[in-house]
Amino acid sequence: MAEARKPRCEGKLALVTGAAQGLGRAHARRLAEEGARVLCTDVNGDGAAETASLINEALGDGTAASIQHDVTDPAAWEAAVDAAREHIGGLNVLVNNAGIGVAGNIETCDFDDWKRCFAVNVDSIFHGCQKALPLMREHAPGSIINISSIAGLIASDTMPAYNSSKAAVWMLSKSIALHCAKNNMDIRCNSVHPTFVDTPILDGTAKSHNLDKDVLMEKLARQIPLRKVGEPDDIANAVVYLASDESKFMTGAELKLDGGISAM
Repeated sequence: MAEARKPRCEGKLALVTGAAQGLGRAHARRLAEEGARVLCTDVNGDGAAETASLINEALGDGTAASIQHDVTDPAAWEAAVDAAREHIGGLNVLVNNAGIGVAGNIETCDFDDWKRCFAVNVDSIFHGCQKALPLMREHAPGSIINISSIAGLIASDTMPAYNSSKAAVWMLSKSIALHCAKNNMDIRCNSVHPTFVDTPILDGTAKSHNLDKDVLMEKLARQIPLRKVGEPDDIANAVVYLASDESKFMTGAELKLDGGISAM
């Protein structure tokens, strides 16, 4: 009789931001399915609570917890780290998933939107890592996983704020990785770079452009060599790999999940 497979993230203690829906919900669910205890956080506290409830219903009470969390607020990060200590017993996996996009090219982008984009996409990682590293050191080995975008590596004339913020996530991840390595923390840091993924964000995109969702999906797929839009688990499975000890020799790297776009 074959021996049962050991969960890939057994014993891991993970905090996932932006966990109310979409990619964040998928990351939290897949980490939990692979044995991690998970704290789901989001500025939408009800959505984060729903994610935790769905995980607990599927995998047992105590697998997941949730808090409302504004990732742009340093004090809220202190509370989130305290919640990780209280609700899941510590922290050794930090998934900085929360992010937003803003409209406008370099002439039309509103400066307040620019600043908000950087606050959510970049400042959140600065605050999160700064506040979380002391607790992560207590529970090493650890892994910081920053969700960037293929748009952080390949530019567009229509979204300078998003391009620039996601590029900052890419380089910030490398700096964090080197800092942790230099100081013998046994904590790794990598960035993940997805292309279009079928999440509720695309529903809003379709609506804002007065397009049927299927039409939008076909339009986006034509831009991808594999001719299909990603699914949330395509990204979440990569997060599982980076959270697990399978990736123990990987740090300061960027993992592209773009259907081949960056190969062109």
